[in-house]
Amino acid sequence: MTDQPPAPPAGLRELKKQRTRVALLRVALELFTTKGYEQTTVDEIADAVEVSQRTFFRYFANKEEAAFAVQDLVESHFYASLFERPHTESPFEAMRNAVLSSWETIGEAIAEVVPVELHMRTYQLIESTPALLAVPLRRSTELEEKIARLIAEREGLDVDTDPRPRVAVAAFSGVMRVTGRLRGQGQDASMEAIRSLTESYLDHLGPSLAANWRTPDTHTE
Repeated sequence: MTDQPPAPPAGLRELKKQRTRVALLRVALELFTTKGYEQTTVDEIADAVEVSQRTFFRYFANKEEAAFAVQDLVESHFYASLFERPHTESPFEAMRNAVLSSWETIGEAIAEVVPVELHMRTYQLIESTPALLAVPLRRSTELEEKIARLIAEREGLDVDTDPRPRVAVAAFSGVMRVTGRLRGQGQDASMEAIRSLTESYLDHLGPSLAANWRTPDTHTE
């Protein structure tokens, strides 16, 4: 009877899995942003990491899931931050503080997976790839509903009878989409620049909803 080599400890197996996933993700995003999303095949990604196609699908259901994997991380980071905000904060205040405080650590979280610069290039790729353009809309709709339900729970409201949680989240998400497009077009992709842009636009939400935007005409009698 042939002796079987001992199985590696569970911790080492998980570490190896994590390293494989990160390697596949980095290669996928690098190929997507240099060669093109639609032009890149799963086989090319797997070959570059020296694993099988089956191994790729063990970690990602498809190329789309790989393209949005870091965005999943960002959104999860924000949701966790919002969940922990004190209930003394108003809904919008909680969302604002959650997104701004999450920027303090999200850069490190992203960097553990891929370079932040690669993440920003991927964001620009998504904005310019027809096959991916509809995906953020679907994803944001799902995330908005999840956040609205969390806000309703914080406030002791029924989200299906009280429209305020969904309205507040829709307004907040609209600001985030605007800043997302701007940072995708901008030259400065640093986390500091992104945080500053986000804070500036969030602080303009209230004035933007004011009844009258017009500056009084001093020449009008």
